[in-house]
Amino acid sequence: MKKVVKLIFYITLGIFIVIQFIRLDKNEGGYESLLTFERETNTPENVKEILKTHCYDCHSNQTVYPWYAEIAPLSFWMADHVNEGKEELNFSEWQHFSTKRKDHKLEELVEEVEEGEMPLDSYTWIHGSLSKKDQEILIQWANVARLSYQKELKTIQ
Repeated sequence: MKKVVKLIFYITLGIFIVIQFIRLDKNEGGYESLLTFERETNTPENVKEILKTHCYDCHSNQTVYPWYAEIAPLSFWMADHVNEGKEELNFSEWQHFSTKRKDHKLEELVEEVEEGEMPLDSYTWIHGSLSKKDQEILIQWANVARLSYQKELKTIQ
């Protein structure tokens, strides 16, 4: 029995060491990719800071990776997490969205924050959650930003 446990331990250790050599592409496109979004939505500095601290890591082409992102299998989990976040909403791709989609994405942002769905618990365990004040600021800003898209949509119809 001891030999089996030792064998399992060494195999597991070997796998852990081998997967450390698997490197995934990093999501580090630079903050320049966010300028269109921030300019178009007239994002004030306090909201930019909230977005940078709680949203851009998973919802833009600019992720700030913590030290543990270099350790597999955590690196695999984080890469998957970021890719899923970007599939749902990528602020760096804002210029490619239609007016209707921009309005809808901001509407979803408001809903997700109001319902406490964003940021995800797995993110807040390490990075902290949005304070009530930050939630209110973000929601108020997103609702105001939506007004220009809604006005444009009415003009088109």
